[in-house]
Amino acid sequence: MTHGARKPDRPPQRLGLNDLARLRDTLKAETERREAERLAAEQAAARARAEADVFRTSVGQVSQLRDRNRAHHPPSKPAPVPVQSQRNDQAVLQASLSDEFDVESLLETDETLSFRRPGIGMDVVRKLRRGEWVPQDKVDLHGLRSDEAREALAEFLRRSVRNGVRCVRVIHGKGLGSPDKLPVLKGKVRSWLVQKEEVLAFVQAREAEGGAGALMVLLRQPRA
Repeated sequence: MTHGARKPDRPPQRLGLNDLARLRDTLKAETERREAERLAAEQAAARARAEADVFRTSVGQVSQLRDRNRAHHPPSKPAPVPVQSQRNDQAVLQASLSDEFDVESLLETDETLSFRRPGIGMDVVRKLRRGEWVPQDKVDLHGLRSDEAREALAEFLRRSVRNGVRCVRVIHGKGLGSPDKLPVLKGKVRSWLVQKEEVLAFVQAREAEGGAGALMVLLRQPRA
């Protein structure tokens, strides 16, 4: 064989009788499947037309309903959220009550260091001291930390004024359970009360109502 000579092409492979039979059967099956799908589609369309004819025959001619002044009720709106009231309440709770406020000059120079706001007569203080004002509610701050007591007192005063309560009892404790046996809250509560405009006057409670560990507080009436 001469170097570089081209090899002769292979003759095309011929299909046998068995291969031809299988190809014929495959084509026949595909044709029958397509014909069956076509017939099924035509039968379904015919049934749909027949059902539509039956419906139109039984119902008769249909015309559009005229507007008979029907009332359209809009969906009810949810109740408005009292955002401003919530903000006001939160502002009261976060009101700054300073522990550095100098309250000594505002207290009466009696043995209980009572307090009355300008315009409040001494007769009011005497009635508080004698128990003529009956406390309608109370708050017990005894055992709370300073920041907890300040927040609890502010919330209590706000709620009391809102509910129209005039006289309350504020329990701050005598300090017997503190590490230094000193009434830490006693002075702070007096200072906080003086800073609250809701407070008109206060005196130390009688012994039966807490004595040196509590105060009787007179509150202003809620504004109209």
